[in-house]
Amino acid sequence: MHAKVVTALALCALGAFDTAAQPTAPAPPPRAEVLVLGVYHMANPGHDVFNTQADDVLAPKRQQEIAQVIDVLKKFHPTKIAIEADPWSPRAKREYADYLAGKYTLSRNEIDQLGYRLAKELGHPAIYPVDVDGDFPWQRFVNYAKGSGHAKELDAIMSEIGAMVKAQNEYLASHTVLETLLYMNADAKVAEDVGFYYREAQLGEAGDWPGADLVADWFRRNMRIYTNVTQLIESPNERILVIFGSGHLGWLRHDFASNPALRVRTLAEFAR
Repeated sequence: MHAKVVTALALCALGAFDTAAQPTAPAPPPRAEVLVLGVYHMANPGHDVFNTQADDVLAPKRQQEIAQVIDVLKKFHPTKIAIEADPWSPRAKREYADYLAGKYTLSRNEIDQLGYRLAKELGHPAIYPVDVDGDFPWQRFVNYAKGSGHAKELDAIMSEIGAMVKAQNEYLASHTVLETLLYMNADAKVAEDVGFYYREAQLGEAGDWPGADLVADWFRRNMRIYTNVTQLIESPNERILVIFGSGHLGWLRHDFASNPALRVRTLAEFAR
């Protein structure tokens, strides 16, 4: 046999041996999935400086757009839906039960329009309130800024937040609900929102940290919400949809992404 042929056969045999000898990497363990959907407050209660000025979400055009959002969220196949409501109050659970029974008409609130509506269409028997009330010492922060010569910094931050909200208002006015939610949930937008909090945290001094305390209280609230959501996970096959005001989005997404047992998903993945 020709020497080159012998050599080729030998190399092939060696390659096959080497391949067979390599240990097979174990498959990664399954992880529960969490999708945090940051939303604007559709009933516009005015409690959030980041809130967009909502138009009438019950208008026929917006209702068609809500149906489009519902169809996209269905692609995530959530097993549970967590909402921005008090877990110690029976209100949300009672409303959802009445809605299933045909005794409750959906309000303009995003909890109703997205949470209740999607849960019912998926056949979920329950909805899961996971919100936590918390301190947000805003007035202390404002008083410090004005009394310590930092009023200009505060005014600049508030002016930029106002411009951001104005831009969101204008975007919503000329786009669908889904397009607006994709815009609000984009990585760059989420980072921008979180950045405002960290800029506020700079206002303070040794012995008096009103900005840091403000942000720390906000972080604590979101960590507690994170804990409430994780308590819903009963198996690695869970897929939890978390619907919250967009001011919570970056913080909650970071919390879930920091847990190696969880996989974070985004709205954009399912809107393609």
